Amino acid sequence: MSSKKMTIGVLTSGGDAPGMNAAIRAVVRTACDYGHKVVGIKRGFIGLLEEDFVEMDAMSVSDIISRGGTILYTSRCKEFMTLEGQQKAAENCRKHGIDGVVVIGGDGSFKGAEKLAEQGIRTIAVPGTIDLDIACTEYTIGFDTAVNTAMEAADKLRDTSGSHERCNIIEVMGRTAGHIALWCGIANGSEYALLPETYNESEIDKLIAQINEKTKIGKRHHIIVNAEGIGHSEEIAKRIKEETGIDTRATIIGHIQRGGSPTCRDRVYASAMGSRAVDLLHQGQTSRVVAFCHGEFTDYSIQAAMEMQKTIDHNFDKLIHKLSR
Repeated sequence: MSSKKMTIGVLTSGGDAPGMNAAIRAVVRTACDYGHKVVGIKRGFIGLLEEDFVEMDAMSVSDIISRGGTILYTSRCKEFMTLEGQQKAAENCRKHGIDGVVVIGGDGSFKGAEKLAEQGIRTIAVPGTIDLDIACTEYTIGFDTAVNTAMEAADKLRDTSGSHERCNIIEVMGRTAGHIALWCGIANGSEYALLPETYNESEIDKLIAQINEKTKIGKRHHIIVNAEGIGHSEEIAKRIKEETGIDTRATIIGHIQRGGSPTCRDRVYASAMGSRAVDLLHQGQTSRVVAFCHGEFTDYSIQAAMEMQKTIDHNFDKLIHKLSR
């Protein structure tokens, strides 16, 4: 344990995710509990390079736990990807007496945290991304809220799809990861989920064959969930209409999945992760990622975490087809 009073920086980087504010709040209040100072770094790594800092205390994070987005703002920073940018960021930390930084974001943000650690600034990463695509952890801040937002939107589309006897393609977020699409596919009782991890050129042929088969046995409307990484929802809808004769519409849910008040799980888990990040800095740790695995909060080295590969749950993928019969 470190008895030295520290100054801890906290930033959010990459795409925003509901629950980031809960994590910020936990970082600030846990640090205050230890007697450490906290500096909020605005606009992610850009703010670190531009010295866009604000002192934070327990009162400065009052009433933010229920708010979506991030009060510190967020961005992606190309300059920080260079060695010169990393050195400048470390120099700014030393200039302002920042001993360690908590980085809340996705895998790109983790790489940034690792580079900052290589420059001698202690860093702890917290997984904040709606995509659930961090391999070392079973939970990422924002996924629960985002998938519930998508599910509720899909439920509403199912109502109108049933009323008009249509097929609806519902496009959810996930450029390289299909976890939102997969979970929505099960939760919404969808007939099919198109996932970046399993998609191939024959997928649409299989989908159309399944729609025709179900139409023959009396099914009058269809719901298909499509991940953003596959896209082309309008084209898929057009092809389905041409080959099945069923009126087919495409709806892209879009960035509403990033916003909104976080769910209870996102608030609680984000709070636990933010607090653990400060615990690790207080213990003198660096270059670690906070994670939730097998029912427990734990941590890994950033290097080990980055080497892990995330895959979809193929049992869930099979479940969609089994339950859509």
